Amino acid sequence: MSIPLNPQKRTIRIGQIDYTNVWPIFYHFKPEQTLLPVELIPAVPSTLNKSMKEGNIDMGPISAFAYGESSEDYVLFPDLSVSAYGAVNSILLFLNKPLMEALEGTIALTTSSATSINLFKIIAEKRYGAQPSYISMDPQLEGMMENADAALLIGDHAIRAYWDNERHGRYQVLDLGQMWQEWTGHWMTFAVWAVRKQALVSHPSDIGRIVDAFEQSKHKSILNPEPLIHTAVQRVGGTEKFWRHYFANLNYDFGPRQQQGLQLYFEYAYELGLIDHHVQLDIWSENKVG
Repeated sequence: MSIPLNPQKRTIRIGQIDYTNVWPIFYHFKPEQTLLPVELIPAVPSTLNKSMKEGNIDMGPISAFAYGESSEDYVLFPDLSVSAYGAVNSILLFLNKPLMEALEGTIALTTSSATSINLFKIIAEKRYGAQPSYISMDPQLEGMMENADAALLIGDHAIRAYWDNERHGRYQVLDLGQMWQEWTGHWMTFAVWAVRKQALVSHPSDIGRIVDAFEQSKHKSILNPEPLIHTAVQRVGGTEKFWRHYFANLNYDFGPRQQQGLQLYFEYAYELGLIDHHVQLDIWSENKVG
C-alpha cells in the first residue's frame, strides 16, 4: 500500500516477507500510522534480497547471508531480527539414513534460503569434517528424497513437512538451530532488518520513525501472541499448541548475543570460502539518523 502524503518526498520502499517467522514484527505494523510516504513491497526472501542489493527497496528484512554479501551497503537495526538460541522448528534436515552416512552422500538443498544452506555447509564441514555432494531443488520433500540422502527445508515448507512426517514417521529430523547451538554455544540469526546507507542519508528521521513502528509491532506481538497464533492456525494449519511453542522459541531482538553468534557464522563462512570478505556488523544507532 502507498501513502502519498507529501509529493515532495520520495516514497520509502519497505520489503515484506509473508513467512510466519517474521509475522510478529509485521503483524501490527501499519504504514499509515507513520504519517510517511511508505510502500510495502511483498515478495519471497530471495527476491527481496536481490531488490535490496539493486537499490529497488530501501529497507526491511533480508537473509543474514545476503547482508554479509553486501554488508558495505547496509546498516542493521539493533532490535529487529529472526534469531534463536537452539531449536528454530522451521529450519529442518530430513534424513533417510544416519547423519554421518548422509554426510558421505548427497544432500538436497532448498532453493529458498542462502543463510540456512550455508549454515548447513558450515556445520557439515567445520563440525563433522564432511563434504557431501549438494543438489538444489524446489522445496518438495518427497521429490528431494528421491534424489538425495537428506533434504534441507526452511520456513512453512519445513513446518508442513514436519507435520506430515509426524504422521508417517519416515525420516529422522534434525533442527539446524539446535545443531549450531549445541556445537558453538551461540545464538543463530537467520534474518536481519537492514536499511541501505543511501536511504539512511536521504531519510534520516523518517527511518527512525519506521524503526520505532516495527519495534512497537514486535512488542505488541510478544505481549499478546494469541492473534498471531489464531491466524497461523487458520492460514497454515496445525494446532494452537504448536504455534504457541513456535513463536515463543523464536527471538526478534538483535542485541550483543545475537550479534556475536552471527559474527561467528560470518567468520566460518569466510574461512570456507562461502563469502569472499570479512564481514563487520554495522549497527544502527541514534547518531546515524540525525
